[in-house]
Amino acid sequence: MRAPWRREPQLAPWPVVLRDRSAEPEVVLRPLRLKDEDEWHHLRRENADHVRPWEPTLPPGVTTRLPVSYRQFVSDLDREAAADRAMPWCIEVGGRIVGQVHLFGIVRAAQQSAAAGYWLAESESGQGIATRALAMAIDHALGPAGLHRVEVNIRLDNDRSLALVRRLRLREEGVRERYLHIDGSWRDHLSFAVTAEEVERAGLASRLSHL
Repeated sequence: MRAPWRREPQLAPWPVVLRDRSAEPEVVLRPLRLKDEDEWHHLRRENADHVRPWEPTLPPGVTTRLPVSYRQFVSDLDREAAADRAMPWCIEVGGRIVGQVHLFGIVRAAQQSAAAGYWLAESESGQGIATRALAMAIDHALGPAGLHRVEVNIRLDNDRSLALVRRLRLREEGVRERYLHIDGSWRDHLSFAVTAEEVERAGLASRLSHL
C-alpha cells in the first residue's frame, strides 16, 4: 500500500505544440519529426559556423554515446521528453524549421526547475523570433508544465543572447565561472532566472507587447 503522504510524480504533458500569433510571422514550437531529417540536416550545415561558438563541447577525456543517426537523435529527444527530463522543440516559421529551443535538466520534487537553451538560423536573426520562442517555452514551463523556476545561462560575450533575456526582463543572478565547456574551452556564463511568482498572469509574452 502506498504511503498516504507520497504523491505520484507530476509529469508534464508531451508532445506539445505551441503557437504565437500575436505578431508576424507566426512562431510555432513543435517536436522534431523523422520526416524533418533532410530539412534539419540542411539547416545545421548552413548554420554550422554561426552556432559553433555557442554550442557545448566535450572536455578532454570525457566521452559519451552520440546518436549514430538522425533517427536515433529524434528517438533520444522523444525518450527524454517522455521521461519528463526535457521538452525539446524545433522552431518553425512559415512552415520551415529555423532553429530549436529546449527546456532541459528538469528536476521535480522540491525543486521544480529547468534550464532553457536555444539556437536560431542566422538568416532569421533580428526579427524577434528567438525572443518569442524562448518566452513561449518558459511560459509553458511555468504554466501547464508545472515548474517553478527556469534559468538561462549565457556566455559573457554572446551579446545577442544577453540582449534577448534582458528584453524579457529575466532576473540576473551573477557570473558562473568556467560553467560550461563551449567551443573547446571552459567558459564563464552569466546566469538569468525567472520564477512563477515573477511572471505576470499573461506570461513573459506579455512583456514583449510593451517593447
